[in-house]
Amino acid sequence: MAKAEVRSVTQLDVEPGELPKTMTAWVIREERQGEPIDAFQIEEIEVPEPGPFEVIVRVMAAGVNFNNVWAARGVPVSVFRYHPQEDHHIGGSDGSGVVWKTGPGVTMWQPGDEVVIHCNQASYEDYETHGLDPLAGSSQKIWGYETSWGSFAQFTKVQAQQLLPKPKNLSWEEAASYGLTYFTAYRMLIDRCKIQAGHKVLIWGAAGGLGVFATQLCRLAGADACGVVSSDEKGALVTQLGGKGYINRNEFEGMMRKGGESPDEEKARFKEMRRFGGAVREILGDDPDIVFEHVGQATFPTSVFVVKRFGKVVICGATSGYNLDFDVRYLWMRQKQIIGSHFANAYQANEANKLMADGKIRPVLWRVMPFEGVAEAHQLMRENKHHGKIAILVGAEGEGLGKTEEGPGAIRAEVGS
Repeated sequence: MAKAEVRSVTQLDVEPGELPKTMTAWVIREERQGEPIDAFQIEEIEVPEPGPFEVIVRVMAAGVNFNNVWAARGVPVSVFRYHPQEDHHIGGSDGSGVVWKTGPGVTMWQPGDEVVIHCNQASYEDYETHGLDPLAGSSQKIWGYETSWGSFAQFTKVQAQQLLPKPKNLSWEEAASYGLTYFTAYRMLIDRCKIQAGHKVLIWGAAGGLGVFATQLCRLAGADACGVVSSDEKGALVTQLGGKGYINRNEFEGMMRKGGESPDEEKARFKEMRRFGGAVREILGDDPDIVFEHVGQATFPTSVFVVKRFGKVVICGATSGYNLDFDVRYLWMRQKQIIGSHFANAYQANEANKLMADGKIRPVLWRVMPFEGVAEAHQLMRENKHHGKIAILVGAEGEGLGKTEEGPGAIRAEVGS
């Protein structure tokens, strides 16, 4: 493995259509998995050639997500289990850039095209890809986590179907900041729950990475959103994004499920859960039709309890724990639904991206860091010292570049659950 100089990442001596022999990349290797600040190291890596229906993109900016904290640490599983054919892992599941070289069979994209990359990969040979949903196929993987060749490098290798037109009203770093969380929220609400005007929606972590987009989608759909947040400052962001109101979760700490509660503790927790339901009704005027879940163990019993009869709890993650323990009587006797959702397919990502290009949905960005900050950014996330979405400049020489049309850009804000 060859060491690399960070100063060279914005400079190229080749034109679109031609690839250099090597590139600078942040690399994780199995033998040094551990704290992100140590696991991520800069190396000089051979640039891959695009295969059939693949594209090499020059990365201009990348987005940071928690999945590559897991990749660095090797927990809950090592990423090398997902791509054993490669001895290195280049992470990064959000990115914006320029098409640099296309593989055989690619007809919709040409070198020089400016793009955003969505992170779902699937085999063209999976029959589910062609008749059901690419996410139903056994080959489905998240690019830059379950695959290598992610966005923390000068070049990335992706499937052609992952490319979306870069919104012209956004800078490189803004365009790199939203894909994974926004497209996930879009599928949850628009596709899986079929949200409609007039629906009432409870959003956990409404000022977090997923919640800021769920709140905006509710506003756009004509639905009323009540956000759950950890401070009044974050509640102000929820109302700015179009929420009808918010609840400070610190006022209801007793409702959180920790596991192993005694009968008396469970009785007290249930009482707090009822009180929380009353606070939700006070804001929304009724029980929610939809609960937007990604917290898991701590909140799931409350989600099932407060959602309306015949309502839907849609879940895409479990940040507080994935062993869920709740009173199932409130599920079957009131005929509620639990719906699982995972990222988005290419069609959904494209439809969601159009709303971003039209300025109807906006990214929410906390901090932009230079390329040499990749390891630091993940360590901040690991230690919960970040206060929102972090974007990384790669090929872009500075902030604010790449915007070619007027329009609303990112909202700069500290966010969090």
